[in-house]
Parts: sequence; structure tokens; C-alpha cells
Amino acid sequence: MANNPSALKRVRQIETRTTNNRVLKTKVKNLRKGIDTATEAGDEKAISEALAKYSSAVDRAAKKSVFHKNKAANLKSKAAAAVKAASSK
Repeated sequence: MANNPSALKRVRQIETRTTNNRVLKTKVKNLRKGIDTATEAGDEKAISEALAKYSSAVDRAAKKSVFHKNKAANLKSKAAAAVKAASSK
């Protein structure tokens, strides 16, 4: 355990950041599942809305350094490819 005030402060900061990052990652995962359910339903409007929300959430997470910018691009690309594959069926 930390012994000096600056180390104790760092522990508090890490706990706060971990909580915030976990919230953003969970939101991204849930929005990804929303894309999957929309593609299964086959509703084009719902699919495009879900993809837009997902892309926005991933961009926000990358902006806050929860995801690296390349990982964010990769996530968005995979989601777009999945939507395209599902719509061509």
C-alpha cells in the first residue's frame, strides 16, 4: 500500500479512471450487441442508427484514450463489415 500522500493520491486517481474507463468500455460492448440484434431483425433504419451510435461511442472512447485510435478504427471497420455482410444476405 502507498505510504506517502502523492502515492495515495495516485491510487485514488487510478480508481476513478478505472471506473470511468469501465463505463465507456461497457457502453461500447452494449452498442455492439445492439448492432447484432438490429442486423438479425433486418431493419435497415435500426441498423444505421445502431452503427452511428456505436461509431460515435468508439470515437469518444478513443478521444479519452480508453482505446488507441487504431483499435477504434479497427472496431468501427469490423462493425461496418458485419453490417454490410448482413445486409447482403
